[in-house]
Amino acid sequence: MRWIDSPADILWHDGLLLGHTPMDEEHETFVHLMGALMHARDETLASALDALAAHAQQHFETENTWMAETGFPARACHTDEHAAVLRSVQGVQQRLAQGDFAVARRLCAELQAWFPAHAQHLDSALAHWLCKLRLGGKPVVLHRSLLTHS
Repeated sequence: MRWIDSPADILWHDGLLLGHTPMDEEHETFVHLMGALMHARDETLASALDALAAHAQQHFETENTWMAETGFPARACHTDEHAAVLRSVQGVQQRLAQGDFAVARRLCAELQAWFPAHAQHLDSALAHWLCKLRLGGKPVVLHRSLLTHS
């Protein structure tokens, strides 16, 4: 059974690009895994959640390492948010193991609501920081949707 009253899925689009390719690739995978979780049947829900959890753990560790290695000024706030998300995911994994399918579906809806703001505020600041250190300036990101309008 799939959750019928699901919110609109977040689909990957170039409006989510931040201009730091490794981060953008991680985010694209995260968005696809959220979609897989949202549309998983009950019998595959645990494996979809496990895949999302494993990716989130690795993704957040990578970002946390970048922040620590480069002295990113807003590191504490950013890493605290990562830790809170991981705690929520782990708690939901435990409840799902006890048969609570609804909580896993609610988690997915909450992550889909959380992710765009996290990416556009905290992750974009990190992407700018990393690009400035490496290239001397902020990334330039072209969005196709903007290019089609004259």
